[in-house]
Amino acid sequence: MLTCAGRSATWVVLVAAAAVLVAAACLRGLEYDETYSLLLTAGTARPAWPRGVFQAGAVANAFTGHAAWAGLARDLRATDVHPPLYFWTLTVWRDIAGPGLVTARLLSVVYSVAGLICLAQIGRRAGIPPVWAVAFAAGCYGFAYTGSIARGFALAQLLLLGGVLLAIGARGALRGFAAGLVLGAATFANYLAAFVGLAALGWMLRTRIRSGLCAAAGFASFLPADLWFFLAQRASRSGQFPPFHWLPSLARLARYSAATLFGGLPLYCGAAAPMVSAILGGFCLVLAGLVAWRRKKIPHFGLFAGSAAAPSLGLLALGLLFNTTPIELRYLAFGAPFLALLLAGAIASLRPTVGRSAALAVLSLQALALAGLLTRPETMQPQQQAVGEAAAVAQGGLVLLPRGNDGVGVAGAFIAQSPPSLRILIVDKALSAAQLLAQTRAERRVVIALLGLDAESRATLPVVGGAFATDQCWRWAEATRNIIAYDRVCED
Repeated sequence: MLTCAGRSATWVVLVAAAAVLVAAACLRGLEYDETYSLLLTAGTARPAWPRGVFQAGAVANAFTGHAAWAGLARDLRATDVHPPLYFWTLTVWRDIAGPGLVTARLLSVVYSVAGLICLAQIGRRAGIPPVWAVAFAAGCYGFAYTGSIARGFALAQLLLLGGVLLAIGARGALRGFAAGLVLGAATFANYLAAFVGLAALGWMLRTRIRSGLCAAAGFASFLPADLWFFLAQRASRSGQFPPFHWLPSLARLARYSAATLFGGLPLYCGAAAPMVSAILGGFCLVLAGLVAWRRKKIPHFGLFAGSAAAPSLGLLALGLLFNTTPIELRYLAFGAPFLALLLAGAIASLRPTVGRSAALAVLSLQALALAGLLTRPETMQPQQQAVGEAAAVAQGGLVLLPRGNDGVGVAGAFIAQSPPSLRILIVDKALSAAQLLAQTRAERRVVIALLGLDAESRATLPVVGGAFATDQCWRWAEATRNIIAYDRVCED
Protein backbone atom coordinates (compact mmCIF):
# COMPACT_ATOMS: atom_id res chain seq x y z
CA MET A 1 0.00 0.00 0.00
CA LEU A 2 1.16 3.55 -0.74
CA THR A 3 2.07 5.45 2.40
CA CYS A 4 1.18 9.08 2.96
CA ALA A 5 4.19 11.32 3.34
CA GLY A 6 2.52 12.74 6.43
CA ARG A 7 0.68 15.88 7.39
CA SER A 8 3.45 18.08 6.02
CA ALA A 9 3.05 16.61 2.53
CA THR A 10 -0.68 17.23 2.66
CA TRP A 11 -0.09 20.86 3.63
CA VAL A 12 2.38 21.26 0.77
CA VAL A 13 -0.29 20.03 -1.63
CA LEU A 14 -2.85 22.37 -0.06
CA VAL A 15 -0.53 25.34 -0.55
CA ALA A 16 0.10 24.34 -4.17
CA ALA A 17 -3.65 23.98 -4.74
CA ALA A 18 -4.28 27.41 -3.26
CA ALA A 19 -1.63 28.89 -5.57
CA VAL A 20 -3.30 27.38 -8.65
CA LEU A 21 -6.72 28.62 -7.56
CA VAL A 22 -5.43 32.13 -6.92
CA ALA A 23 -3.71 32.12 -10.32
CA ALA A 24 -6.96 31.09 -12.00
CA ALA A 25 -8.82 33.83 -10.13
CA CYS A 26 -6.32 36.42 -11.34
CA LEU A 27 -5.73 35.28 -14.93
CA ARG A 28 -9.11 34.31 -16.29
CA GLY A 29 -11.57 36.84 -17.72
CA LEU A 30 -14.96 37.67 -16.26
CA GLU A 31 -17.58 35.10 -17.24
CA TYR A 32 -21.23 35.41 -18.20
CA ASP A 33 -22.64 34.08 -14.91
CA GLU A 34 -20.08 35.84 -12.74
CA THR A 35 -21.43 39.17 -13.97
CA TYR A 36 -24.73 38.28 -12.30
CA SER A 37 -22.85 37.76 -9.02
CA LEU A 38 -21.12 41.15 -9.22
CA LEU A 39 -24.18 43.13 -10.23
CA LEU A 40 -26.56 41.34 -7.86
CA THR A 41 -24.37 41.96 -4.83
CA ALA A 42 -23.87 45.57 -5.97
CA GLY A 43 -27.63 46.12 -5.84
CA THR A 44 -28.06 46.46 -9.62
CA ALA A 45 -29.27 43.02 -10.62
CA ARG A 46 -30.49 44.27 -14.01
CA PRO A 47 -28.79 47.60 -14.74
CA ALA A 48 -30.46 50.08 -17.08
CA TRP A 49 -27.55 50.77 -19.42
CA PRO A 50 -27.64 54.09 -21.33
CA ARG A 51 -29.60 53.96 -24.56
CA GLY A 52 -27.16 56.10 -26.50
CA VAL A 53 -23.38 56.22 -26.77
CA PHE A 54 -21.52 56.21 -23.44
CA GLN A 55 -18.05 55.59 -22.07
CA ALA A 56 -17.48 52.43 -20.04
CA GLY A 57 -16.18 54.41 -17.08
CA ALA A 58 -19.46 56.34 -16.83
CA VAL A 59 -21.33 53.23 -15.65
CA ALA A 60 -18.63 51.70 -13.44
CA ASN A 61 -20.73 52.43 -10.34
CA ALA A 62 -23.12 49.66 -11.40
CA PHE A 63 -20.51 47.18 -10.13
CA THR A 64 -19.46 48.93 -6.92
CA GLY A 65 -22.66 49.42 -4.90
CA HIS A 66 -23.97 47.47 -1.94
CA ALA A 67 -27.01 45.18 -1.78
CA ALA A 68 -28.97 44.71 1.44
CA TRP A 69 -29.76 41.10 2.25
CA ALA A 70 -33.52 41.56 1.88
CA GLY A 71 -33.15 43.36 -1.43
CA LEU A 72 -30.75 40.73 -2.70
CA ALA A 73 -33.22 37.96 -1.81
CA ARG A 74 -36.00 39.87 -3.58
CA ASP A 75 -33.87 40.32 -6.70
CA LEU A 76 -32.92 36.65 -6.71
CA ARG A 77 -36.54 35.53 -6.58
CA ALA A 78 -37.43 37.88 -9.44
CA THR A 79 -34.45 37.60 -11.78
CA ASP A 80 -32.33 34.50 -11.12
CA VAL A 81 -32.40 30.73 -10.55
CA HIS A 82 -30.15 30.37 -7.50
CA PRO A 83 -30.63 30.31 -3.71
CA PRO A 84 -29.18 33.19 -1.66
CA LEU A 85 -26.62 31.76 0.78
CA TYR A 86 -23.53 32.32 -1.38
CA PHE A 87 -24.61 35.80 -2.43
CA TRP A 88 -25.21 36.84 1.16
CA THR A 89 -21.70 35.76 2.08
CA LEU A 90 -20.30 37.50 -1.01
CA THR A 91 -22.03 40.73 0.03
CA VAL A 92 -20.30 40.61 3.43
CA TRP A 93 -16.97 39.73 1.79
CA ARG A 94 -17.23 42.67 -0.65
CA ASP A 95 -17.84 45.04 2.25
CA ILE A 96 -14.63 43.81 3.87
CA ALA A 97 -12.33 43.19 0.91
CA GLY A 98 -13.69 45.39 -1.87
CA PRO A 99 -15.94 45.00 -4.95
CA GLY A 100 -13.53 43.78 -7.66
CA LEU A 101 -13.75 40.57 -9.66
CA VAL A 102 -10.54 39.05 -8.29
CA THR A 103 -11.63 39.97 -4.76
CA ALA A 104 -14.94 38.18 -5.29
CA ARG A 105 -13.17 35.14 -6.70
CA LEU A 106 -10.83 34.95 -3.72
CA LEU A 107 -13.82 34.16 -1.52
CA SER A 108 -14.38 31.05 -3.65
CA VAL A 109 -10.68 30.21 -3.27
CA VAL A 110 -11.05 30.39 0.52
CA TYR A 111 -14.08 28.08 0.36
CA SER A 112 -12.23 25.67 -1.94
CA VAL A 113 -9.14 25.40 0.26
CA ALA A 114 -11.36 24.86 3.30
CA GLY A 115 -13.14 22.13 1.34
CA LEU A 116 -9.81 20.45 0.57
CA ILE A 117 -8.96 20.51 4.28
CA CYS A 118 -12.28 18.75 4.97
CA LEU A 119 -11.41 16.27 2.21
CA ALA A 120 -8.08 15.53 3.88
CA GLN A 121 -9.92 14.81 7.12
CA ILE A 122 -12.37 12.54 5.31
CA GLY A 123 -9.45 10.62 3.83
CA ARG A 124 -7.75 10.34 7.22
CA ARG A 125 -10.91 9.04 8.93
CA ALA A 126 -11.60 6.63 6.09
CA GLY A 127 -8.04 5.27 6.01
CA ILE A 128 -7.29 6.75 2.58
CA PRO A 129 -4.01 8.68 2.20
CA PRO A 130 -5.08 12.35 2.52
CA VAL A 131 -2.23 13.63 0.38
CA TRP A 132 -3.41 11.62 -2.63
CA ALA A 133 -7.07 12.52 -2.09
CA VAL A 134 -6.26 16.23 -1.90
CA ALA A 135 -3.84 16.11 -4.84
CA PHE A 136 -6.29 14.31 -7.13
CA ALA A 137 -9.19 16.60 -6.14
CA ALA A 138 -7.18 19.79 -6.52
CA GLY A 139 -5.93 18.52 -9.88
CA CYS A 140 -9.45 17.97 -11.20
CA TYR A 141 -10.15 20.63 -13.82
CA GLY A 142 -13.78 20.78 -12.70
CA PHE A 143 -12.84 21.40 -9.08
CA ALA A 144 -10.26 24.07 -9.93
CA TYR A 145 -12.61 25.82 -12.35
CA THR A 146 -15.65 25.96 -10.07
CA GLY A 147 -13.41 26.67 -7.10
CA SER A 148 -12.02 29.89 -8.56
CA ILE A 149 -15.04 31.69 -10.04
CA ALA A 150 -17.41 34.10 -8.35
CA ARG A 151 -20.34 31.71 -8.09
CA GLY A 152 -21.79 29.51 -5.36
CA PHE A 153 -20.18 26.21 -6.36
CA ALA A 154 -17.21 26.42 -3.99
CA LEU A 155 -19.38 27.18 -0.96
CA ALA A 156 -21.76 24.35 -1.84
CA GLN A 157 -18.77 22.02 -2.29
CA LEU A 158 -17.35 23.00 1.09
CA LEU A 159 -20.69 22.32 2.80
CA LEU A 160 -21.05 18.96 1.04
CA LEU A 161 -17.59 17.90 2.17
CA GLY A 162 -18.25 19.17 5.67
CA GLY A 163 -21.51 17.25 5.78
CA VAL A 164 -19.88 14.03 4.58
CA LEU A 165 -17.10 14.48 7.12
CA LEU A 166 -19.72 14.74 9.88
CA ALA A 167 -21.66 11.82 8.39
CA ILE A 168 -18.68 9.47 8.58
CA GLY A 169 -18.36 10.11 12.32
CA ALA A 170 -22.08 10.40 13.08
CA ARG A 171 -23.18 7.68 15.51
CA GLY A 172 -25.86 9.47 17.45
CA ALA A 173 -28.92 11.64 16.91
CA LEU A 174 -27.24 15.00 17.46
CA ARG A 175 -24.27 14.32 15.16
CA GLY A 176 -26.58 12.85 12.56
CA PHE A 177 -28.78 15.95 12.64
CA ALA A 178 -25.70 18.17 12.33
CA ALA A 179 -24.51 16.22 9.28
CA GLY A 180 -27.90 16.57 7.61
CA LEU A 181 -28.08 20.26 8.50
CA VAL A 182 -24.75 20.99 6.80
CA LEU A 183 -25.72 18.93 3.74
CA GLY A 184 -29.00 20.83 3.60
CA ALA A 185 -27.15 24.14 3.81
CA ALA A 186 -25.26 23.11 0.65
CA THR A 187 -28.57 23.14 -1.25
CA PHE A 188 -29.12 26.71 -0.04
CA ALA A 189 -25.88 27.62 -1.83
CA ASN A 190 -26.72 25.63 -5.01
CA TYR A 191 -29.86 23.59 -5.54
CA LEU A 192 -28.05 20.85 -7.46
CA ALA A 193 -25.87 20.07 -4.44
CA ALA A 194 -28.95 18.10 -3.36
CA PHE A 195 -27.81 15.17 -5.53
CA VAL A 196 -24.68 14.53 -3.44
CA GLY A 197 -26.56 15.36 -0.24
CA LEU A 198 -29.20 12.73 -0.98
CA ALA A 199 -26.51 10.15 -1.82
CA ALA A 200 -24.84 10.78 1.56
CA LEU A 201 -28.19 10.55 3.35
CA GLY A 202 -28.94 7.27 1.58
CA TRP A 203 -25.62 5.85 2.79
CA MET A 204 -26.37 6.92 6.36
CA LEU A 205 -29.85 5.39 6.27
CA ARG A 206 -28.37 2.10 5.05
CA THR A 207 -25.53 1.93 7.56
CA ARG A 208 -26.81 3.69 10.72
CA ILE A 209 -30.55 4.12 10.68
CA ARG A 210 -30.98 6.31 13.80
CA SER A 211 -28.42 8.93 12.88
CA GLY A 212 -29.57 8.65 9.27
CA LEU A 213 -33.14 9.59 10.18
CA CYS A 214 -31.89 12.54 12.21
CA ALA A 215 -29.70 13.56 9.29
CA ALA A 216 -32.75 13.43 7.00
CA ALA A 217 -34.57 15.75 9.41
CA GLY A 218 -31.65 18.20 9.39
CA PHE A 219 -31.46 18.08 5.60
CA ALA A 220 -35.20 18.64 5.24
CA SER A 221 -35.09 21.71 7.46
CA PHE A 222 -33.74 23.67 4.48
CA LEU A 223 -36.50 22.47 2.15
CA PRO A 224 -39.02 25.28 2.92
CA ALA A 225 -36.41 28.00 2.27
CA ASP A 226 -35.23 26.28 -0.92
CA LEU A 227 -38.80 26.00 -2.18
CA TRP A 228 -39.60 29.63 -1.33
CA PHE A 229 -36.91 30.72 -3.74
CA PHE A 230 -37.16 27.93 -6.32
CA LEU A 231 -40.91 28.15 -6.90
CA ALA A 232 -40.59 31.85 -7.65
CA GLN A 233 -37.66 31.27 -10.01
CA ARG A 234 -38.59 28.10 -11.86
CA ALA A 235 -39.78 29.82 -15.06
CA SER A 236 -37.23 32.64 -15.17
CA ARG A 237 -34.81 30.94 -17.57
CA SER A 238 -36.97 28.72 -19.74
CA GLY A 239 -35.13 27.51 -22.81
CA GLN A 240 -31.71 27.82 -21.15
CA PHE A 241 -30.82 24.24 -22.15
CA PRO A 242 -31.68 22.19 -25.26
CA PRO A 243 -34.36 19.46 -25.14
CA PHE A 244 -33.42 16.09 -23.69
CA HIS A 245 -32.46 13.17 -25.95
CA TRP A 246 -30.83 10.04 -24.59
CA LEU A 247 -27.90 9.50 -26.95
CA PRO A 248 -26.73 13.13 -27.18
CA SER A 249 -27.17 13.50 -23.43
CA LEU A 250 -25.14 10.39 -22.65
CA ALA A 251 -22.40 11.52 -25.05
CA ARG A 252 -22.35 14.97 -23.45
CA LEU A 253 -22.26 13.40 -20.00
CA ALA A 254 -19.28 11.22 -20.93
CA ARG A 255 -17.43 14.17 -22.46
CA TYR A 256 -17.95 16.45 -19.46
CA SER A 257 -17.21 13.69 -16.97
CA ALA A 258 -13.80 13.25 -18.59
CA ALA A 259 -13.36 17.03 -18.66
CA THR A 260 -14.03 17.18 -14.93
CA LEU A 261 -10.86 15.14 -14.47
CA PHE A 262 -8.68 16.30 -17.36
CA GLY A 263 -10.16 19.51 -18.71
CA GLY A 264 -10.20 20.62 -22.33
CA LEU A 265 -6.91 19.17 -23.58
CA PRO A 266 -8.36 18.17 -26.99
CA LEU A 267 -9.52 21.76 -27.60
CA TYR A 268 -6.00 23.00 -28.28
CA CYS A 269 -4.38 19.97 -29.88
CA GLY A 270 -5.31 20.90 -33.44
CA ALA A 271 -5.42 17.96 -35.84
CA ALA A 272 -4.42 15.61 -33.02
CA ALA A 273 -7.63 16.35 -31.09
CA PRO A 274 -9.41 13.07 -32.02
CA MET A 275 -6.41 11.01 -31.00
CA VAL A 276 -6.02 12.94 -27.72
CA SER A 277 -9.72 12.48 -27.01
CA ALA A 278 -9.45 8.77 -27.61
CA ILE A 279 -6.41 8.48 -25.33
CA LEU A 280 -8.10 10.43 -22.54
CA GLY A 281 -11.29 8.43 -22.94
CA GLY A 282 -9.36 5.17 -22.75
CA PHE A 283 -7.44 6.36 -19.69
CA CYS A 284 -10.70 7.30 -17.95
CA LEU A 285 -12.03 3.80 -18.63
CA VAL A 286 -8.84 2.30 -17.19
CA LEU A 287 -9.25 4.38 -14.03
CA ALA A 288 -12.91 3.37 -13.75
CA GLY A 289 -11.89 -0.26 -14.14
CA LEU A 290 -9.21 0.15 -11.47
CA VAL A 291 -11.71 1.58 -8.99
CA ALA A 292 -14.20 -1.21 -9.75
CA TRP A 293 -11.47 -3.87 -9.39
CA ARG A 294 -10.20 -2.50 -6.06
CA ARG A 295 -13.60 -1.48 -4.66
CA LYS A 296 -13.39 -3.92 -1.75
CA LYS A 297 -10.13 -2.28 -0.71
CA ILE A 298 -11.64 1.21 -0.67
CA PRO A 299 -13.11 2.19 2.72
CA HIS A 300 -16.66 3.58 2.59
CA PHE A 301 -16.83 2.67 -1.08
CA GLY A 302 -20.63 2.97 -1.17
CA LEU A 303 -20.59 6.50 0.23
CA PHE A 304 -17.86 7.78 -2.09
CA ALA A 305 -19.11 5.99 -5.22
CA GLY A 306 -22.67 7.14 -4.64
CA SER A 307 -21.56 10.73 -4.07
CA ALA A 308 -19.33 10.69 -7.16
CA ALA A 309 -22.10 9.28 -9.38
CA ALA A 310 -24.95 11.34 -7.91
CA PRO A 311 -24.48 14.50 -10.04
CA SER A 312 -24.48 12.50 -13.29
CA LEU A 313 -27.53 10.44 -12.35
CA GLY A 314 -29.33 13.49 -10.99
CA LEU A 315 -28.78 15.52 -14.16
CA LEU A 316 -30.03 12.65 -16.31
CA ALA A 317 -33.12 12.39 -14.10
CA LEU A 318 -33.76 16.13 -14.43
CA GLY A 319 -33.39 15.88 -18.19
CA LEU A 320 -35.84 13.01 -18.41
CA LEU A 321 -38.41 14.64 -16.12
CA PHE A 322 -38.32 18.16 -17.56
CA ASN A 323 -37.19 17.55 -21.16
CA THR A 324 -34.02 19.58 -20.80
CA THR A 325 -30.28 18.87 -20.89
CA PRO A 326 -28.65 20.65 -17.92
CA ILE A 327 -25.44 18.64 -18.29
CA GLU A 328 -22.61 21.07 -17.56
CA LEU A 329 -19.09 20.58 -16.21
CA ARG A 330 -19.80 22.97 -13.33
CA TYR A 331 -22.57 20.70 -12.01
CA LEU A 332 -20.62 17.48 -12.48
CA ALA A 333 -17.76 19.03 -10.49
CA PHE A 334 -19.71 18.37 -7.28
CA GLY A 335 -18.66 14.74 -7.64
CA ALA A 336 -14.96 15.50 -8.19
CA PRO A 337 -13.74 15.24 -4.54
CA PHE A 338 -15.44 11.89 -4.12
CA LEU A 339 -13.97 10.63 -7.37
CA ALA A 340 -10.60 11.72 -5.97
CA LEU A 341 -11.23 9.66 -2.84
CA LEU A 342 -12.05 6.61 -4.95
CA LEU A 343 -8.90 7.04 -7.04
CA ALA A 344 -6.76 7.61 -3.96
CA GLY A 345 -8.16 4.53 -2.28
CA ALA A 346 -7.73 2.35 -5.35
CA ILE A 347 -4.18 3.52 -6.09
CA ALA A 348 -3.19 3.23 -2.43
CA SER A 349 -4.21 -0.44 -2.49
CA LEU A 350 -1.72 -1.28 -5.26
CA ARG A 351 1.91 -2.26 -4.86
CA PRO A 352 3.94 0.90 -4.08
CA THR A 353 5.81 1.03 -7.39
CA VAL A 354 2.66 0.44 -9.44
CA GLY A 355 0.68 2.90 -7.33
CA ARG A 356 3.26 5.64 -7.65
CA SER A 357 3.34 5.21 -11.44
CA ALA A 358 -0.45 5.36 -11.65
CA ALA A 359 -0.58 8.45 -9.44
CA LEU A 360 2.11 10.15 -11.50
CA ALA A 361 0.20 9.47 -14.72
CA VAL A 362 -3.01 10.97 -13.32
CA LEU A 363 -1.31 14.00 -11.82
CA SER A 364 0.70 14.67 -14.99
CA LEU A 365 -2.41 14.82 -17.14
CA GLN A 366 -4.15 16.96 -14.54
CA ALA A 367 -1.22 19.37 -14.49
CA LEU A 368 -1.50 19.79 -18.26
CA ALA A 369 -5.23 20.42 -17.90
CA LEU A 370 -4.68 23.04 -15.20
CA ALA A 371 -2.06 24.76 -17.37
CA GLY A 372 -4.75 25.06 -20.02
CA LEU A 373 -7.18 26.44 -17.45
CA LEU A 374 -4.72 29.20 -16.64
CA THR A 375 -3.44 30.07 -20.10
CA ARG A 376 -5.52 28.81 -23.01
CA PRO A 377 -8.22 31.06 -24.53
CA GLU A 378 -10.10 27.94 -25.66
CA THR A 379 -10.97 27.27 -22.02
CA MET A 380 -12.20 30.83 -21.40
CA GLN A 381 -15.23 32.85 -22.41
CA PRO A 382 -14.42 35.51 -25.04
CA GLN A 383 -15.56 38.76 -23.37
CA GLN A 384 -12.14 39.75 -21.99
CA GLN A 385 -10.36 38.94 -25.24
CA ALA A 386 -13.01 40.84 -27.19
CA VAL A 387 -12.42 43.90 -25.00
CA GLY A 388 -8.70 43.79 -25.72
CA GLU A 389 -9.21 43.40 -29.45
CA ALA A 390 -11.86 46.14 -29.62
CA ALA A 391 -9.77 48.61 -27.61
CA ALA A 392 -6.76 47.94 -29.85
CA VAL A 393 -8.55 48.75 -33.11
CA ALA A 394 -11.23 51.24 -32.05
CA GLN A 395 -9.02 54.34 -32.61
CA GLY A 396 -11.56 56.53 -30.86
CA GLY A 397 -14.43 54.90 -32.74
CA LEU A 398 -17.56 53.28 -31.42
CA VAL A 399 -17.93 49.70 -30.18
CA LEU A 400 -21.28 48.09 -31.00
CA LEU A 401 -22.16 45.61 -28.30
CA PRO A 402 -25.13 43.21 -28.40
CA ARG A 403 -27.29 43.56 -25.30
CA GLY A 404 -28.02 39.85 -24.96
CA ASN A 405 -30.88 38.31 -23.04
CA ASP A 406 -30.91 40.81 -20.17
CA GLY A 407 -27.92 43.09 -20.51
CA VAL A 408 -25.89 41.21 -17.92
CA GLY A 409 -23.93 38.21 -19.17
CA VAL A 410 -22.89 39.69 -22.54
CA ALA A 411 -23.01 43.47 -22.18
CA GLY A 412 -22.21 43.59 -18.45
CA ALA A 413 -19.16 41.35 -18.71
CA PHE A 414 -17.78 43.38 -21.63
CA ILE A 415 -18.36 46.74 -19.94
CA ALA A 416 -16.85 45.64 -16.64
CA GLN A 417 -13.54 44.79 -18.34
CA SER A 418 -13.40 47.75 -20.73
CA PRO A 419 -11.04 50.73 -20.46
CA PRO A 420 -12.96 53.68 -18.93
CA SER A 421 -12.65 55.74 -22.12
CA LEU A 422 -13.97 53.06 -24.49
CA ARG A 423 -17.07 54.35 -26.31
CA ILE A 424 -19.92 51.84 -26.44
CA LEU A 425 -23.37 51.58 -27.94
CA ILE A 426 -25.50 48.68 -26.71
CA VAL A 427 -27.57 47.25 -29.56
CA ASP A 428 -30.91 45.66 -28.78
CA LYS A 429 -32.27 42.94 -31.05
CA ALA A 430 -35.29 45.13 -31.85
CA LEU A 431 -33.09 47.80 -33.46
CA SER A 432 -33.33 47.73 -37.25
CA ALA A 433 -30.38 48.05 -39.62
CA ALA A 434 -31.66 51.46 -40.81
CA GLN A 435 -31.93 52.76 -37.26
CA LEU A 436 -28.45 51.53 -36.45
CA LEU A 437 -26.94 53.19 -39.53
CA ALA A 438 -28.67 56.45 -38.63
CA GLN A 439 -27.29 56.33 -35.08
CA THR A 440 -23.73 55.75 -36.28
CA ARG A 441 -23.69 58.15 -39.22
CA ALA A 442 -21.37 60.58 -37.42
CA GLU A 443 -18.80 57.90 -36.57
CA ARG A 444 -15.62 57.39 -38.57
CA ARG A 445 -15.10 53.82 -37.34
CA VAL A 446 -17.34 51.21 -35.73
CA VAL A 447 -16.20 47.98 -34.11
CA ILE A 448 -18.68 45.13 -33.78
CA ALA A 449 -18.12 42.86 -30.78
CA LEU A 450 -18.96 39.35 -32.02
CA LEU A 451 -20.28 38.06 -28.71
CA GLY A 452 -23.10 35.68 -29.59
CA LEU A 453 -23.29 34.03 -26.18
CA ASP A 454 -27.05 33.68 -25.72
CA ALA A 455 -30.16 33.55 -27.88
CA GLU A 456 -30.74 37.30 -28.17
CA SER A 457 -27.12 38.23 -28.87
CA ARG A 458 -26.95 35.55 -31.56
CA ALA A 459 -30.10 37.01 -33.13
CA THR A 460 -28.71 40.55 -32.95
CA LEU A 461 -25.31 40.00 -34.59
CA PRO A 462 -26.53 39.19 -38.14
CA VAL A 463 -28.57 42.41 -38.19
CA VAL A 464 -25.62 44.49 -36.98
CA GLY A 465 -23.09 42.85 -39.27
CA GLY A 466 -25.39 42.94 -42.27
CA ALA A 467 -26.10 46.63 -41.86
CA PHE A 468 -22.46 47.64 -42.31
CA ALA A 469 -21.47 44.89 -44.74
CA THR A 470 -24.12 45.95 -47.25
CA ASP A 471 -24.11 49.73 -46.84
CA GLN A 472 -21.95 51.50 -49.47
CA CYS A 473 -20.85 54.15 -47.00
CA TRP A 474 -19.01 51.62 -44.85
CA ARG A 475 -15.93 49.61 -45.80
CA TRP A 476 -14.50 46.62 -44.03
CA ALA A 477 -11.28 47.63 -42.23
CA GLU A 478 -10.02 44.71 -40.17
CA ALA A 479 -11.16 41.73 -38.16
CA THR A 480 -9.92 39.47 -35.41
CA ARG A 481 -11.39 36.48 -33.68
CA ASN A 482 -13.96 38.46 -31.71
CA ILE A 483 -14.47 41.78 -33.54
CA ILE A 484 -15.01 43.29 -36.98
CA ALA A 485 -14.15 46.95 -37.73
CA TYR A 486 -15.70 49.11 -40.47
CA ASP A 487 -14.62 52.60 -41.61
CA ARG A 488 -17.00 55.22 -42.98
CA VAL A 489 -16.03 56.31 -46.49
CA CYS A 490 -18.88 58.70 -47.30
CA GLU A 491 -18.67 62.40 -46.56
CA ASP A 492 -21.59 63.98 -44.75
